[in-house]
Amino acid sequence: MTDFQSAVDADGVTTITWDTGDKSINVMTMQGLADLNTHIEAALADAGVKGVIITSGKADSFAAGMDLNVIAGMRETAGDDPAQGLFDGVMDMHRLLRKIERAGMDERNRGGKPIVAALPGTALGIGLEIPLACHRIIAADNAQAKIGLPEIRVGIFPGAGGTTRLVRKMGAMAAAPLLLEGRLSDPKKAMAAGVIDEVVPAGELLARAKAWVLSEPKIVKPWDEKGYRLPGGAPYHPAGFLTFIGASAMVSGRTKGVYPAARALLSAVYEGALVPFDTALKIEARWFVNVLMNPSSSAMIRSLFVNKEALEKGARRPDAPVRAIGRVGVVGAGMMGAGIALVSARAGIKVVLLDATEAAAERGKAHTAAFMDKGIARGKATEAQKADVLGRIETATDHTALAGCDLIIEAVFEDPEIKAQVIRQVETVTSPDCIIATNTSTLPVTDLARASARPGQFIGIHFFSPVEKMLLVEIIRGARTDDAAVAVALDYVRRIRKTPIVVNDARFFYANRCIIPYINEGVRMVSEGVPPALVENAARMMGMPLGPLQLTDETSIELGVKIARATRAAMGSAYANDDVDQVLFWMADQGRLGRKANAGFYAYDDRGKRLGLWEGIGAKFPLAAVQPPLAEVRDRMIMAQVLEAVRALEEGVLQDIREGDVGAVLGWGFMPWSGGPFGYLDIIGAGAAVGICEALAGRFGDRFAPPELLRRMAESGERFYGRPMAGA
Repeated sequence: MTDFQSAVDADGVTTITWDTGDKSINVMTMQGLADLNTHIEAALADAGVKGVIITSGKADSFAAGMDLNVIAGMRETAGDDPAQGLFDGVMDMHRLLRKIERAGMDERNRGGKPIVAALPGTALGIGLEIPLACHRIIAADNAQAKIGLPEIRVGIFPGAGGTTRLVRKMGAMAAAPLLLEGRLSDPKKAMAAGVIDEVVPAGELLARAKAWVLSEPKIVKPWDEKGYRLPGGAPYHPAGFLTFIGASAMVSGRTKGVYPAARALLSAVYEGALVPFDTALKIEARWFVNVLMNPSSSAMIRSLFVNKEALEKGARRPDAPVRAIGRVGVVGAGMMGAGIALVSARAGIKVVLLDATEAAAERGKAHTAAFMDKGIARGKATEAQKADVLGRIETATDHTALAGCDLIIEAVFEDPEIKAQVIRQVETVTSPDCIIATNTSTLPVTDLARASARPGQFIGIHFFSPVEKMLLVEIIRGARTDDAAVAVALDYVRRIRKTPIVVNDARFFYANRCIIPYINEGVRMVSEGVPPALVENAARMMGMPLGPLQLTDETSIELGVKIARATRAAMGSAYANDDVDQVLFWMADQGRLGRKANAGFYAYDDRGKRLGLWEGIGAKFPLAAVQPPLAEVRDRMIMAQVLEAVRALEEGVLQDIREGDVGAVLGWGFMPWSGGPFGYLDIIGAGAAVGICEALAGRFGDRFAPPELLRRMAESGERFYGRPMAGA
């Protein structure tokens, strides 16, 4: 069965219906493109066909775009000359869409058959590029639908003519947010922006499309007419010139030069605007191939789509029975507990939110009310939806209210004694098969499980803050945690629409184990007299969303001091961060506890707005006479994270490199352009990484010594993706 079917009605209108049978939303494959081409050619060749409607067999969507698994494998299947093979494949797509666009017209724009795209709902990526090649785009009035070109978010750009057509339809300035940010809109907003042409009630969609086809409309695209001018001005026009200067500055400012797709997209737009349309398509294809040949795009697609999707679908789920999760108890209604209650209730789960006082529990529930109010103000939620979500949250102060819960998540203070007391209390009122989870971010799960009478059913479910925004959840398997508990945790995380990774218990687990050295290295450089601005900008220039000093402010210097003291007490003489502590402890003594105190490494105004780096740090830690090169500052912060990821894998804390990469990108924003620490090491090569680390170790100590695993890989020329290991 093909993904496309066609039928001609009595009025001579062919309807081509896209329906990927095994998926809830259509995605394009190479076979799908061939099938569509066959149906288009048949319609154009049939003298009895007056026009064509392209629509979807899915009730509320048109298409989610190209199957990224196909794009991820295009480079490997492109033959002995992959660049040429990729270019030829992309040009085949352009020829198909140009065939739709020209629809049988001759070189003088005579003849031809009108082709309209009728979109029942969401149209993304090539799911919008095909409509852009049609002569009219009509969408159903579906407020939940998303229209746009989000390819930039996964390291590529719209390469099936979407870049060229959208700019020629709207102008470079208007198209920039849709292309460079991947901005999505509902149908009405897409029509107001000029992306689509018409919005009609869902029940009238096909009738309206047919009426338009039979109205003998003009079907010549503006760029195929003589005298066409680019809206807003071409690059050599004064207005267009300013647009492209601004766009170039915006791309450089936001990407710091480490995301190849954004620069390639802008180049395709600029160069394409200088030449005729068909030449512009060739230019777009060349830049698209340039991106596909860049290892960064492969790494981003692999981590942000292929591996992420696999983990969300249960790639690491033990073979254990599925258990329904109808009721979740959350103990502790502070910031984390309130967030957990919110995401659980939004997922349709009944929640018992428990705290020591009714006022505290109600404050936690109020967090959900405030969140829903913001959604209502933005048109993303309704009062009825707010009432529905709030109706699922029951507040309580007595542990007996937790009876009947399938899963309990404690989110109380990071104090082993308090947590132990909660665990014991919870187990006295819950059923024997209830799973008990801790949301600890630092305390070993195996140690906490000692308070449990059922350690096999005790597990760590580590959320990141703010819970409602962060996509990653780290599931920590204690020494005695059984498969059933892991399965329940994974099923719950999937239910609340987060991405899970499963790691074995160890100090700081995986994410914090890697992010703390990054923070420490940045703070350590301040103690050495490296300018804080150099530290922060070097981090941003390598693709980190936050510099280590800003990240310390956001998570709180006070928390950093508590972690340092606890780690020092646990490690004793093996503790090696005294130089970091002298900065953090001094900052805390000055009352500079981070953003929550409106004072940290950065200065803030009364409303908490960041004003700039605090100048007082220089009085205590003056600048060194000789400053390090930018590359060294960058390498120290990168390798501080990467080496911990390798050590976690080497020690068995991390068992799947997919989880290591996805967890790094989603959990703390590790250089998304690299695909994660293992993706980064594959890009630069294990041999180069060992060389960098040995040079750093010679200057700064054994924390940069390459792990044995990395040395062996350097000697053998191995890559992480390709090694015979789980998930590789």
